[in-house]
Amino acid sequence: MSKAKSRIRSGDTVVVVAGKYKGTRGKVLRVMPDDAKVVVEGVHRVKRHQKPVGDQPGGIIEKEMPFSISNVALWIGGTDGRKVKVGFEIRDGKKIRVDRKTGAPIDNV
Repeated sequence: MSKAKSRIRSGDTVVVVAGKYKGTRGKVLRVMPDDAKVVVEGVHRVKRHQKPVGDQPGGIIEKEMPFSISNVALWIGGTDGRKVKVGFEIRDGKKIRVDRKTGAPIDNV
Protein backbone atom coordinates (compact mmCIF):
# COMPACT_ATOMS: atom_id res chain seq x y z
CA MET A 1 0.00 0.00 0.00
CA SER A 2 1.38 3.42 -0.87
CA LYS A 3 1.83 6.15 1.69
CA ALA A 4 -1.47 8.06 1.74
CA LYS A 5 -2.01 11.70 2.68
CA SER A 6 -3.15 11.62 6.28
CA ARG A 7 -5.70 14.09 7.56
CA ILE A 8 -5.28 12.77 11.12
CA ARG A 9 -2.13 13.59 13.07
CA SER A 10 -0.61 12.37 16.28
CA GLY A 11 -2.07 14.27 19.25
CA ASP A 12 -5.45 14.95 17.58
CA THR A 13 -8.68 14.08 19.35
CA VAL A 14 -10.76 11.69 17.25
CA VAL A 15 -14.08 9.87 17.49
CA VAL A 16 -14.54 6.29 16.31
CA VAL A 17 -17.27 6.20 13.64
CA ALA A 18 -17.48 2.45 12.91
CA GLY A 19 -17.03 -0.90 14.58
CA LYS A 20 -17.10 -2.18 18.13
CA TYR A 21 -15.88 1.09 19.66
CA LYS A 22 -18.23 3.40 17.73
CA GLY A 23 -18.79 6.71 19.50
CA THR A 24 -15.64 6.48 21.65
CA ARG A 25 -13.39 9.53 21.71
CA GLY A 26 -9.66 9.47 22.37
CA LYS A 27 -6.31 11.03 21.63
CA VAL A 28 -4.22 9.71 18.74
CA LEU A 29 -1.02 8.17 20.07
CA ARG A 30 0.49 7.08 16.76
CA VAL A 31 -0.30 7.26 13.05
CA MET A 32 1.02 4.63 10.64
CA PRO A 33 0.45 6.07 7.14
CA ASP A 34 2.15 3.17 5.35
CA ASP A 35 -0.44 0.77 6.77
CA ALA A 36 -3.31 3.33 6.93
CA LYS A 37 -3.71 2.59 10.63
CA VAL A 38 -3.97 4.64 13.79
CA VAL A 39 -3.52 3.93 17.53
CA VAL A 40 -6.02 5.75 19.78
CA GLU A 41 -5.69 6.06 23.54
CA GLY A 42 -8.21 3.85 25.38
CA VAL A 43 -9.61 2.26 22.21
CA HIS A 44 -9.04 -1.34 21.03
CA ARG A 45 -7.20 -2.38 24.20
CA VAL A 46 -5.95 -5.98 24.36
CA LYS A 47 -4.12 -8.07 26.93
CA ARG A 48 -0.69 -9.45 26.06
CA HIS A 49 1.60 -11.75 28.03
CA GLN A 50 5.01 -10.11 28.48
CA LYS A 51 8.21 -11.99 29.35
CA PRO A 52 10.58 -10.28 31.77
CA VAL A 53 13.33 -8.37 29.96
CA GLY A 54 16.20 -6.90 31.97
CA ASP A 55 14.81 -4.88 34.89
CA GLN A 56 11.29 -4.86 33.44
CA PRO A 57 9.07 -7.47 35.13
CA GLY A 58 6.94 -9.85 33.16
CA GLY A 59 3.19 -10.24 33.44
CA ILE A 60 -0.03 -9.51 31.62
CA ILE A 61 -0.11 -5.99 30.17
CA GLU A 62 -2.86 -4.07 28.42
CA LYS A 63 -2.05 -2.00 25.36
CA GLU A 64 -3.79 -0.28 22.48
CA MET A 65 -3.66 -1.95 19.11
CA PRO A 66 -3.83 -0.21 15.73
CA PHE A 67 -6.98 -0.15 13.63
CA SER A 68 -7.98 1.38 10.30
CA ILE A 69 -7.72 5.15 9.97
CA SER A 70 -10.96 5.08 7.97
CA ASN A 71 -12.83 4.23 11.18
CA VAL A 72 -12.02 7.55 12.88
CA ALA A 73 -13.01 11.17 12.31
CA LEU A 74 -11.38 14.30 13.68
CA TRP A 75 -13.27 15.68 16.70
CA ILE A 76 -13.35 19.38 17.49
CA GLY A 77 -14.36 20.06 21.07
CA GLY A 78 -15.57 23.34 22.48
CA THR A 79 -19.08 24.70 22.41
CA ASP A 80 -20.33 22.84 19.33
CA GLY A 81 -18.27 19.59 19.76
CA ARG A 82 -18.62 17.79 16.41
CA LYS A 83 -16.92 15.61 13.83
CA VAL A 84 -14.97 17.53 11.21
CA LYS A 85 -14.16 16.81 7.60
CA VAL A 86 -10.63 18.00 6.94
CA GLY A 87 -9.45 19.88 3.87
CA PHE A 88 -6.17 21.54 2.97
CA GLU A 89 -5.53 25.15 1.95
CA ILE A 90 -2.46 27.25 1.40
CA ARG A 91 -2.54 30.40 3.54
CA ASP A 92 0.41 32.77 3.89
CA GLY A 93 2.59 30.31 2.00
CA LYS A 94 1.84 27.44 4.43
CA LYS A 95 -0.28 24.38 3.82
CA ILE A 96 -2.74 24.04 6.71
CA ARG A 97 -5.69 21.84 7.63
CA VAL A 98 -9.09 23.52 7.55
CA ASP A 99 -12.65 22.59 8.47
CA ARG A 100 -14.40 21.95 5.15
CA LYS A 101 -17.75 23.15 6.53
CA THR A 102 -16.67 26.52 7.95
CA GLY A 103 -13.24 27.07 6.41
CA ALA A 104 -11.77 27.69 9.87
CA PRO A 105 -8.17 26.56 10.38
CA ILE A 106 -7.71 23.45 12.52
CA ASP A 107 -4.00 23.76 13.20
CA ASN A 108 -2.96 26.03 16.02
CA VAL A 109 0.38 26.84 14.41
